[in-house]
Amino acid sequence: MKHHLQEIISTALSTLRADGTLDCELPDIQIERTRDRSHGDFACNIAMMLAKFAKRKPRDLAEQIVAALPQSDSVAKVEIAGPGFINFSMAPSAFQAVVEQVLEAGEAYGRSTIGAGKRVQVEFVSANPTGPLHVGHGRGAAYGATVADLLAVAGFQVHREYYVNDAGRQMDILATSVWLRYLDVCGEKLEFPSNGYKGDYVWDIAKSLQQDAGETYRHSATDVFTDIPADEPAGGDKELHIDALIARARELLGADDYRKVFDKGLNVILADIREDLEEFGVAYEEWYSERSLMESGAVDKAIERLQTSGHVYEEKGALWFRSTDFGDEKDRVVVRDNGQKTYFASDIAYHMEKIERGFERVIDVWGADHHGYVPRVKAALQALGDDPSKLDVLLVQFAILYRSGEKVQMSTRSGSFVTLRELREEVGNDAARFFYVMRKCEQHMDFDLDLAKSQSNDNPVYYLQYAHARVCSVMRQLEEKGFSYEQAVGLKQVDKLTESHEQALLVSLSRYPEVVEAAALEHEPHVVAYYLRELANDFHTYYNAHQFLVEESSLRNSRLALILAVRQVLANGLGLLGVSAPESM
Repeated sequence: MKHHLQEIISTALSTLRADGTLDCELPDIQIERTRDRSHGDFACNIAMMLAKFAKRKPRDLAEQIVAALPQSDSVAKVEIAGPGFINFSMAPSAFQAVVEQVLEAGEAYGRSTIGAGKRVQVEFVSANPTGPLHVGHGRGAAYGATVADLLAVAGFQVHREYYVNDAGRQMDILATSVWLRYLDVCGEKLEFPSNGYKGDYVWDIAKSLQQDAGETYRHSATDVFTDIPADEPAGGDKELHIDALIARARELLGADDYRKVFDKGLNVILADIREDLEEFGVAYEEWYSERSLMESGAVDKAIERLQTSGHVYEEKGALWFRSTDFGDEKDRVVVRDNGQKTYFASDIAYHMEKIERGFERVIDVWGADHHGYVPRVKAALQALGDDPSKLDVLLVQFAILYRSGEKVQMSTRSGSFVTLRELREEVGNDAARFFYVMRKCEQHMDFDLDLAKSQSNDNPVYYLQYAHARVCSVMRQLEEKGFSYEQAVGLKQVDKLTESHEQALLVSLSRYPEVVEAAALEHEPHVVAYYLRELANDFHTYYNAHQFLVEESSLRNSRLALILAVRQVLANGLGLLGVSAPESM
């Protein structure tokens, strides 16, 4: 309906431009639903936006716009309110026509062309493959996947991507952790580093490595730990300790064997992540390797471009990016004094490469703890001569689990965390996907495990799915009672849908395309979640107040057409959120 009103207002403005009343560029026409339907169904502020340029009072211009509006059977009344708002009251037939629109479009109802096929890359999760995905990654996965799906439904050409951090220090810590556990499995007695990865999964990888290679990679604990700086528990520095162990692993294993141990940990964990996300309903067009940036020379190219533009300087043997020139609190190292390129250097190259691939928009979904990283990445793009406004970074707050009212404690490095897989096994994919997107991504989230598992109206997932299942139940009862459903009859008699509960449902159904479009453009899946809860509430209220399977054929068929439209929109919306729509519960 909004689009229809925008079209007729646009026609009126074109008429006023043609007769000389308006002589200015026309802004986007904003149509909003009124909060109070006694003021009409929709309101437009275009007269106030254009009054200054037209050199007229807003109400006077509004009167001219209204006078120039073309006839529309969908509009019952147009009024001017306040300083110059144009309020539209829609004809009952406009809302009643929504039933047929939903049933004819089916799964396509709510789709839009507003994206105009623009290429958008959405990168999300991208967790270091140093361990299983945990519940914090789960929120980023659900949010990123839903944002991508919303953009696709809004007409954008979406490319979903996982950036695999298969290079860098954290992966070296993982490789060394796997090797040390492997030495344990081989019978070597050693003190495991406090800064190593301690999860059970590291033991599992080490055992698999030993089964594959026997004692090929075995060295004595004495050779490993001789002259290694003390660890933190012994009064030393845990960072120096683990870095020295990494260097020792490289030295004793040699480049080829170290790479084999490194790849063993990487491949096992990455395969687990892929499987976990696929089972969670999250799919990607591409898994992009950080290592490939190194091997292709993209990182060197990015650094050279920054040097050429004068934004990189050398100090104490290291190369620094002048990020302070772009408002950062300090300059950032891109190449350390030992010649090793930093993670930031790889990230600059990755974003440079994204723009080179021709994406018109680039969306990164990051954890909220990366908020300080955003300005320096944008600064790097600007320094490279690219447009930093093409990059949107969406920050997702961590999810805190509660069980029986108690907070579930988690620590990733120590291995004492709840994995995404464990969460899915406990509450199910549907509850996990829905709960993760119930709130704005930047809001802290308390995930109530007991509520997510409950079969009650307090559980929003149950409440929504029950509405869908209830419609299916009505259709099964139809056959049991010997009635039939004739859609053509129902659509022809939609003017019988005059009860207040029916009118509320019709208005709710008409809102769905607007909700999806707004959620896509604003990257706010929670808007769809809220909408679905309101639609389900309207349906349950209608279900409790009226009989659907009545003797009168025309009324029965019109009501069945209405609730089938509700079922379709519930299924469409739940599908966008990655949630199933069961036919029975």
